[in-house]
Amino acid sequence: MRELGLRRRHLWRLSIGLALVGTTSTLLTGAGRASATAALSTTRFTASDGTTYTATNHLLASAGGPGREWLLAWAGPADTTKPDFMAVIDATKGSKTYGQVVNTVTMGPGLANEPHHMQYVWHKGDRLYAGGLKADTTFVFDTSQLPKLRLAGVNVASDTPCGTMPDAYQVLRDGTAYGSFLGGGDVAGPCTYTNGQVRNGNGAAGSPGEIVRFDRNGKTLAEIPAATAKGEDPNLCGNVPELPEPTCANPHGIMVDERRNILVGSDFVEAKDFTSPEAPLREDLARPTVRVWDITNRSNPTLLSVSKVPDGPRAQLESDPIWYESRVLMEPALPNKPGHNGAFVSSMTGGAVFYTPDIKAPKPVWKEVIDDTTAYRKAGAEADVRGGGDNSSWLMVSPDDRYLFHTVMGVPKAYGQSLDKTTGMLYVLDIRKLLASGNSPKCSVDQLDEVFKGGHESDCPAVVGTQLIRDTTDGGPHWGSMDNFARHADGTYGETEKIKRIAVANYFIAGAFGGDGDHRICMFNLGNGGKVTLDRSFRDENTNKPCISFNRISWPHGETGDARPHGVLFTVSDGVLK
Repeated sequence: MRELGLRRRHLWRLSIGLALVGTTSTLLTGAGRASATAALSTTRFTASDGTTYTATNHLLASAGGPGREWLLAWAGPADTTKPDFMAVIDATKGSKTYGQVVNTVTMGPGLANEPHHMQYVWHKGDRLYAGGLKADTTFVFDTSQLPKLRLAGVNVASDTPCGTMPDAYQVLRDGTAYGSFLGGGDVAGPCTYTNGQVRNGNGAAGSPGEIVRFDRNGKTLAEIPAATAKGEDPNLCGNVPELPEPTCANPHGIMVDERRNILVGSDFVEAKDFTSPEAPLREDLARPTVRVWDITNRSNPTLLSVSKVPDGPRAQLESDPIWYESRVLMEPALPNKPGHNGAFVSSMTGGAVFYTPDIKAPKPVWKEVIDDTTAYRKAGAEADVRGGGDNSSWLMVSPDDRYLFHTVMGVPKAYGQSLDKTTGMLYVLDIRKLLASGNSPKCSVDQLDEVFKGGHESDCPAVVGTQLIRDTTDGGPHWGSMDNFARHADGTYGETEKIKRIAVANYFIAGAFGGDGDHRICMFNLGNGGKVTLDRSFRDENTNKPCISFNRISWPHGETGDARPHGVLFTVSDGVLK
């Protein structure tokens, strides 16, 4: 397994090494002929660099009628001479067109943006923020006319000179948003942030990354430093080339709690060298750190802490430190209720979830609370599949603070075996006892048998739902979205704390370790007690099989072929959302 894991990681390193950032703005859209039945409408926005960007809706007749619930999927074509697009899928259970793509919003003029994440949750009135990872571009959409989208703004590379590779977004109550920029500035050398502070960087897709605050139209309100002024532990935080102030500041996932006035970011990797096919894998480029900001001043947050998560007992079984539990932090997650002051974070190559009871502490103390291996055992995966290198991904706390949802892209069973042994999964943890423990949790996965059976302590999270997701490509289930809406008897909708559905997309980055995927979006029902089952009524309109396949010839915008869905998000038509 470890040898095959190394091979897969080499592929991921190649994918980002081939195209870092800002390289697509000169390419022209090459859309195929639109469906004869699609109603076309285009909105335009001229960015600060003088480029006029377009978003063209291709609405089918099935998009009409009373308002309903939609699943948005931000996708790029496998043929990168074709346009990226936002797919609008009917997510109204019981609808005659449930699971059908009713609109595609094609983007121009740039191609191969590498559509990546949107915000984690959408609320009525929110703009939609969608990132192009390799193009260093953020697209902002007006969602007030769903299923039609209007382009409201575009933030281009020159608008954020101190950061590259936009990753995650969080929308605030005032309509502005924060975005995490994983990579360093456009050019190597010192960069001055909006508050006048200066940090030295080693260039695009390097270090340090940053946080950006956007207005409702995508304009940069503030570039916010993620790195400390004095630097961090050089043994822990490698940089290539080396920096005078070493840093692990490569923020990937971000979570915001406006009640507590905090922003939490998890550091990922220094992409340009960790991902270079010519360079050896270096554990000091695989980040184990979490950053916390006080956002009382929304455009000038204060960095409160930088903390490290620990290695766990499985490290003794791993052949390379890259697979130790602490490595490559992917996503943080925050509880929602007053009195729940902690935070979770998951590691991508480490395959573990950690918790701290007080995220605002000057020095947060993290403990491992579950190894993905435990969930694999619960799900019935092959006995030699472990958490190390399993590409764990999306992480989210339910609005009622009952569950923690987690997707895992998966690892092959053993080197030399066919990819039909690849095991990804979605799993659900009951976290109520852990949160109820307040500032004195006992849970700590620190013994080897706890890797396989879960923590011994009574407040450790319980695995209450699992669903293996077999993806026979070199990828698996990466991103997810929880359905935070409920339909009322009169056909209107409202937000709910009781999550009953989760959508999962099988794609990461083409050529990446665990990265491409079979390009399906699957819907899962969440039953009583957290049990997870596949929604078999969410079926592909072409194959009539459960899950929506983005490997198809034709779309509402034309015959542009297979596509790669990354970010997914539940939304509702404005007119029926109360």
